[in-house]
Amino acid sequence: MRLFVGDDWAEDHHDVELMDERGRVLARGRLPEGVAGMARLHELIGEQLGEGADDAEVAIGTETDRGPWVGALVAAGYTVYGVNPLQASRYRARHGVSGAKSDRGDAHMLADMVRTDSHQLRAVAGDSPGAAAVKVVARTHKTLIWERTRQVQRLRHQLREYFPAALAAFDDLDAPDALELLGKAPDPAKAAKLTRAQISAALKRARRRDIPGKATVILAALRSARLGQPTAVTAAYAVAVRSLVAVITVLNEQVKTLQGQVEADFGRHPDAEIYLSQPGLGPILGAGSSASSATTRTATPAARPARTTAAPAPSPGPPERGRSSPPGSSATTGSPTRSWPRPSPPSAPRPAPAPSTTPNEPAAPGTTPPCANSPAGSSASCTDASRPAPSTTRQPPGRTGKRPLNPTSPLDT
Repeated sequence: MRLFVGDDWAEDHHDVELMDERGRVLARGRLPEGVAGMARLHELIGEQLGEGADDAEVAIGTETDRGPWVGALVAAGYTVYGVNPLQASRYRARHGVSGAKSDRGDAHMLADMVRTDSHQLRAVAGDSPGAAAVKVVARTHKTLIWERTRQVQRLRHQLREYFPAALAAFDDLDAPDALELLGKAPDPAKAAKLTRAQISAALKRARRRDIPGKATVILAALRSARLGQPTAVTAAYAVAVRSLVAVITVLNEQVKTLQGQVEADFGRHPDAEIYLSQPGLGPILGAGSSASSATTRTATPAARPARTTAAPAPSPGPPERGRSSPPGSSATTGSPTRSWPRPSPPSAPRPAPAPSTTPNEPAAPGTTPPCANSPAGSSASCTDASRPAPSTTRQPPGRTGKRPLNPTSPLDT
């Protein structure tokens, strides 16, 4: 027996629905979050399975793949499908156009989705505690990098509005030297007063190369003539930039701290060496790959059977003296056969025949013309087809300048 459960979760409760293989609703309910709700869910499932609980398969669809509730479902032996909310929205639109949405309706939709489309979904993997720890720190590290990118974009937007010289002076706004100098001089007037020694010291603390050259470029950009804003507007922008610089500085520190934690946790992963053996994968990318991929093993798909073809027919031997076979027919039966390319054995080169002065030399006795077996109605066409083309150079009878199909055929002599 197979049982399908839809679980629409919220912060403090879960709306669930149980469905059989035919799509018939068996039970519905709203369960509280926590141990009491999990116990009630086990009771609902047990009531529907009855005596066949040991051989039954329970598939649960929910819009998350992590958390204590999902971990308890996986530990109980259920097959849990973490459905992406966008997938759920597209599935909901397949069966209704009104756009109506409710917790009870979502539970029904999830149960029906795992009943009909579970082959298109990926089951939640039962990760080890070490792998789960790598997931947590890797995802948090990625989230902080994304947040830093957002803050840098906001900083760039602010500087473009009142301080475009800073964009020309600093290539990387999240670099330590750029943040330090912008924190000291967040407006054009203060930035123009920065000395070469101050800029060089900031570059040195950031471990930059070619400090004199970079200091010259920064000084030239900060002291160049640019369009500006009124004093009051510039002061307001400077306050906003100083706060953004402080936020980005803290994010840089936390990203670096989490990077060390990711490397430490991923180094204890049992499959770390396998991930790191792949070209281009270091500890950070390897941890991200292990966090985004499922750890369940799937069966290897069977190899596609090789295409079978009919065995090639044996190559007919040279025709006997006094007999000839029309092209495309067997030398023994005369029936049409399929032409199969075969490499011809090497043979000694034949000398070219001497030109004959007689235009029409009689055929050798015992030979049969190519169209001897043709119907009477087509004898004229066979005669015209077998007649050689006129040429100023006399050729032996039966030769049209093309290589014969069979070098031992009596038609060539």
